[in-house]
Amino acid sequence: MAGGRSDAGPDPPAALALSLERAACIDDLRRLAKRRVPRFAFDLLDGGAEDETNLRRNEEAFAAIRLTPRYLIDTSAIVLQTELFGKRWAMPFGMAPIGLLNVVWPGADLILAHLAGRENLPIAASAAASTTLERIAEAAEGNAWFQLYASGDAAVTQDLLRRAEAAGYEVLIVTVDVPAPGKRDRDIRNGLQIPFRITPRILLDLATHPRWSLATLAGGRPTVANYATLMNAGASMAEVQKRLISASFDWHDLKALRDRWKGRLVVKGILHPGDAVRCIEMGCDGLVVSNHGGRQVAFGPASIEALPAIAAAVEGRVPVLLDSGIRRGADIIRAKALGADFVLLGRAFGFAVGAGAADGAKRALDLMTMELTRALGQLGRPEFSSLDPSILAPPPA
Repeated sequence: MAGGRSDAGPDPPAALALSLERAACIDDLRRLAKRRVPRFAFDLLDGGAEDETNLRRNEEAFAAIRLTPRYLIDTSAIVLQTELFGKRWAMPFGMAPIGLLNVVWPGADLILAHLAGRENLPIAASAAASTTLERIAEAAEGNAWFQLYASGDAAVTQDLLRRAEAAGYEVLIVTVDVPAPGKRDRDIRNGLQIPFRITPRILLDLATHPRWSLATLAGGRPTVANYATLMNAGASMAEVQKRLISASFDWHDLKALRDRWKGRLVVKGILHPGDAVRCIEMGCDGLVVSNHGGRQVAFGPASIEALPAIAAAVEGRVPVLLDSGIRRGADIIRAKALGADFVLLGRAFGFAVGAGAADGAKRALDLMTMELTRALGQLGRPEFSSLDPSILAPPPA
């Protein structure tokens, strides 16, 4: 499941471009990333919790949802633009927060932020990013949201909120589904630690991926940039994690955060309709239905499985977003038909930067846009906003 072919030396630029050009889907970009990126770094992105049951369930659940094509309808002009949080975006999708993405490829955070700025897509800057929230906000040209982990350390939280406000963030996404770090077996087997500890196994991994190693050497060792003060003061990554997430964060703490943050507040990690309703009653401005890409727990529903009940409970009072398992343009349509107003793509763009840095990220965007456009044409729905449950095929008899 992990690992893959090593790259014996740098690919000539023309050869790399040809590989990206021939990538026909996100899974092709995943395979390219697996070849270019050291095993421990690829597994950090690709892996899931424990036996990865939930990771697989996310994609399988999407594939099980069938759509009914309709024809003899003018679909010569496809409209993808979508309104969300007071802004009109070019696409009905954005970039999910990914911590430590620069481990996958040096400069990945800024590569995606620049793409978001140029293409008018939102990007959620992770509190655990390898790049400061200020630099991501600047690169995204006003298209960045800030994702905050539910920390029990009030001083850390207040400092991040202050910085986010000063950097111009208007949307705060608070992730509530990490009361404890997920147990990811691949990372344990790989001996992965942040900051990096060079073991003989990792040293061999680096030697067989010289392009990544040289680029990382030039770009600097990835760390958790927003917590650099803590780490520079001698705190270990384990100690930083204790401040980054908290098992004690509860509804009272969420209410205090809602009162403190003056912009839009979105809660990420919702899988139960009752929790969704309570978030709305507390004054939250949006929800992200998410099982964290299967990275936190190996049990429970796929995000898309939890979506319909949550959308029904929300009744359109706030926007409902969804992440986890989206690999095709048609998956975005499936999510919309089941009640999502918008989706966030995480691993899809992570694989893309691993496959080809900025060119790979643009390739992922082009592929998803092409697939989404063609699927809307096949369904006889030229406007994405018109999608509803009527496009769903009845279950087989």
